[in-house]
Amino acid sequence: MDEKDLKELMLRQNGDFQKLHDEHQAYEKRLEDFRIKSFLTDEERVEEKEMKKRKLVLKDRMYQLINEFRKAL
Repeated sequence: MDEKDLKELMLRQNGDFQKLHDEHQAYEKRLEDFRIKSFLTDEERVEEKEMKKRKLVLKDRMYQLINEFRKAL
């Protein structure tokens, strides 16, 4: 089973993974809003930087869960 299949399976079966994924997607959408703006305020730049950090933490946790799930198979 490849990583994409594992991710899809976990989205259907693992509530913690779903929550992390949803939060990751919310950050991605907000960051996209920042990317399309021609100018960011100082506050928006700080917010963007913090969101990128949080998004990376979420992604790391999701991959950790995927690896744990893969080992359990």
